[in-house]
Amino acid sequence: MAFEIGDKVIYPNHGLGIVERIETKTIMGTTCGFYQLRMANETTVFVPVDNVDGVGLRRAITDEETERLFSLLGDGKIESHQNWKGRFKDNSDRMRTGSIYDVVEVLKSLSHLARSKSLSFREKRMLDRAKFLVVSEISEVMGIKVPVIDERVEQALERCFSTKAKNTARSVAAKATRAKAAETEEAAVAAPVRQAPPAARAAATAAAPRRAARAS
Repeated sequence: MAFEIGDKVIYPNHGLGIVERIETKTIMGTTCGFYQLRMANETTVFVPVDNVDGVGLRRAITDEETERLFSLLGDGKIESHQNWKGRFKDNSDRMRTGSIYDVVEVLKSLSHLARSKSLSFREKRMLDRAKFLVVSEISEVMGIKVPVIDERVEQALERCFSTKAKNTARSVAAKATRAKAAETEEAAVAAPVRQAPPAARAAATAAAPRRAARAS
């Protein structure tokens, strides 16, 4: 992927920057091209032209994509791992891809987790970083101040958690309904069995667990 001077780009885990210069440097006898980026915090970063894909440098999202991001932030779909090590590895891998959509998933997952337990220092730092990357990119693309975007992101996350809770409650209620139906069917079968001949009683008793298994 090639960039031009003035392009807004995203450097994974560093955030948004602008291509200020494209120059050639000779380092230890090797000559190659570099993109000189001015980052949002006013630091300067040099990225080898030949290693753009390797570091995950990409163009900033478009105005249309910002609306998709807000939809994803509030969709109620949250991936979670009970195992800390697996969760941290998956989230670290997402943060390194450079994809803003992967960063959004990290933001949702850790924000939701932080509501029920204290995050470790490393996960808290990752959560803060994910939010910074999402808010800063949307703010720059839309031309809206950071505090306003930060509030919109928080509102989207609230919708996400609310939808998640409702979906979970519906799932639990549906499971309870299926279990109750299975119990009712088993009781209905057991009543006449007690009055049936011994052979019929044995056959019906054996069939009841199979029906209950199918119902579950």
